[in-house]
Amino acid sequence: MNWRAALLAACLAVPTGLWAQDVSPAEAAASALEDLSAARDLLEAAKGGRERVAALSETVRAYEAGLSAVRAGLRRATIRERELSLKLAGQEEEIAALLTVLQARGRAGSPSLFLHPEGALGTARAGMIVSQMTPALNAQADALRETLVEVSTLRQLQAGAERSLQDGLTGVQDARTALSQAIADRTDLPRKFTEDAVKTALLIATTETLEAFAAGLGEISGGPLETAANVDVFDQKGALPLPVAGRVLRRAGEADAAGIKRPGVLLATRPRALVSAPVAATIRYQGPLLDFGNVMILEPKSGLLMVFAGLDVVYGRTGEVIAEGAPLGLMGGKDAAIGEILTQVGDGTGSDLSQSLYLEVREDNEPVNPESWFRTQRED
Repeated sequence: MNWRAALLAACLAVPTGLWAQDVSPAEAAASALEDLSAARDLLEAAKGGRERVAALSETVRAYEAGLSAVRAGLRRATIRERELSLKLAGQEEEIAALLTVLQARGRAGSPSLFLHPEGALGTARAGMIVSQMTPALNAQADALRETLVEVSTLRQLQAGAERSLQDGLTGVQDARTALSQAIADRTDLPRKFTEDAVKTALLIATTETLEAFAAGLGEISGGPLETAANVDVFDQKGALPLPVAGRVLRRAGEADAAGIKRPGVLLATRPRALVSAPVAATIRYQGPLLDFGNVMILEPKSGLLMVFAGLDVVYGRTGEVIAEGAPLGLMGGKDAAIGEILTQVGDGTGSDLSQSLYLEVREDNEPVNPESWFRTQRED
């Protein structure tokens, strides 16, 4: 079974009414398939370095969306299959009685079998009772048949899940490898400035906070930057997409387990998830910083900084101007093995969101709530 067929089967096999989200499984599957198709078309048509990077980025995002759709479909399929199996187990006596009656009716080859010993009147009464019972028996039999068919379909879906997931994981890993190579080979991005490595090292060594580092960025570039795109980013305020697929784990000002409050939001993501630029911007800094791990700092416009901290791999070079949607890097961790994914699905857990990305926005070197810029929500 190829990836598209597997994705379609996994998403469409679950009845629409079983999904908690507003989006039906058919719509989710169609969207994921369109993303995959468009990404592959872009990849085949890509010739230049920048085109290839964009195509591969779309491919990675499409695979991530497809795998997420399959996980969600399998999780709901597993829950529904358990629900139906428990229901059938609790109705064993009722089902046995129903089957006995149906078998008796099936053996009745002649109306004479329904003759009543009290004569014609008794026979008429018995016939009326049987005629009233028949629609109810048929309805029960139809309901039982539908339940058994649904259970069989769900079990077939679960049995074929391993190959579907393996194809998807292999595809996304290949796409990430190709993306990293394409970015390494890229030489045609415009640059606003060239980083002074000595000044950068000194700034990192002499600052102890993100605020101090952000304030000193102007010295690295030699002055303020112009807008990285013709579109004014402030026109997009409140409507920017999150840089990575996931959910809000902690909002601005909420204390963590140690009681520390930060002005940014913490996003829960899957391992190796692709982090993308929400808007066209200049890379002001990329690399390790303080205790934040690998950090990417973008400047869409002079005085506006967007900080993304906690990446495992960062792409690009300081001073480069990148487009909206450009890849910034990858989250850490390792893709779950097939057995782990199926266990998570079976348990109904959300433990696959094991990585976290910190997002902070600063206007004129003052932190602001990122939710004033980004569309955020608690759930996937």
